[in-house]
Amino acid sequence: MSDALDSSERPESLSRQIYSILREGIITGRYPQGARLAEQRLAEELDVSRVPLREAIPQLEVDGFVRTVPRRGAVVSTWSVKAANDLFDLRLCLEVGAAGYAARQVSNGASAGQLKAVLDRGRGVMASHDAYRIAQESTRFHETIVDMTENALMRSLMRSVSGRMMWLFFLTTELDPFDAYDGHLEIYRSIASGNQRVAEAVAYAHIERDRDESLGFLDQLGGGESCRNAE
Repeated sequence: MSDALDSSERPESLSRQIYSILREGIITGRYPQGARLAEQRLAEELDVSRVPLREAIPQLEVDGFVRTVPRRGAVVSTWSVKAANDLFDLRLCLEVGAAGYAARQVSNGASAGQLKAVLDRGRGVMASHDAYRIAQESTRFHETIVDMTENALMRSLMRSVSGRMMWLFFLTTELDPFDAYDGHLEIYRSIASGNQRVAEAVAYAHIERDRDESLGFLDQLGGGESCRNAE
């Protein structure tokens, strides 16, 4: 991960760069769960002023990567069983309907070609054993399903949780990524068939399978309270 920032960028663009660097650092564990994000240290590390940093931190909090603790300031969020369950519950509400909607779009003549392209790219990344890229492509697959709905509200909601999805995918990459690919292939085929009910059922089963495997993995790592990046 490169920390090189273009200080000539407009302030809002610079704060976005800082957001992206910190987000990736949190996902990969460079900034561990429970760690304090001290403004002065981060400003020196990234060679920026505190102003764009103060703009980036609140967005990280909105997206679930950071929480504000009295007398400590910004602290990296910590995964728990409840936090993971909350995410999976939301995914059920959002993605099951999105898969059905996407299948209906296909039945009305829309193409599933973009979803197939993302699926194939994800399959190619598996051989790299790059946990970050694998998590990135897995998240992109689910985002693409929601994009197929052409529903702006669903897309907006997906964007608000996709970062946390990617974080959890990264943490659980010790699980077989090819199993996840097989699940994605099944979802793709169900959507490409144009059968709304089948697509919804397959998406539901995939998310619940992910939930069971992820919660079991988290429980092994830290008694269910945190993941491998915890301090």
